[in-house]
Amino acid sequence: MSLNIRKIPVFVFPNTLKFYLGSKATHKQLLTLYNPYDFPVRFKVLCTAPNKYAVIDPEGSIGAHMLVDIVIRHIMPIAANCNLADKFRISMQDHTTKQVLGKRDIEATLVQGEKDNISNDGDFHSVPYTERGTTSEDQRILMTNRSLPPTQSTNYVIAIIIGLVCVGSLLLPTQQEVPQPSNIPAYLHVSINFKLVLAYVLGLVSMVIFRP
Repeated sequence: MSLNIRKIPVFVFPNTLKFYLGSKATHKQLLTLYNPYDFPVRFKVLCTAPNKYAVIDPEGSIGAHMLVDIVIRHIMPIAANCNLADKFRISMQDHTTKQVLGKRDIEATLVQGEKDNISNDGDFHSVPYTERGTTSEDQRILMTNRSLPPTQSTNYVIAIIIGLVCVGSLLLPTQQEVPQPSNIPAYLHVSINFKLVLAYVLGLVSMVIFRP
């Protein structure tokens, strides 16, 4: 399917990247790109200061209803680069034509100090492929399409419906309880064994509904 004129919102988390000069652990940041749509897309990562950052595979694909994690490293964490606002541009493209469908800018800043102690838009350029400073853990994380997590509300609704059905069925008379004519049709009289099964299922459903 070609999307020649369609524009789509681009979903990225987090909205900003903050690196701390005194906290080496923050010099590597994880950026997650989401594709909640019913079709695959291509992405491309651009940057206003590509000499300051290392990004493995700045281009790739995201399957329908999938997400991709990208590791971005600050490779020039020096005082002279502090408090300068750089920007990453995430461009989403049609998977076939590579036409741009949407874009999102993410601001990146290096700040003084350590993370625990701290409470200009230029031209964009392609970020070159680099493996500088990467680890085997980065290679495992990067470019892995993962399914978007399903919402829990649907599971609760299904469990509640099943629980109501079980309660209603347990209120029906058993075959042994109706020795004389009854207003309830005979085909609604259930056996004691079936009620035991319903009670067991109701117990399981209750654990799902009321679990902490």
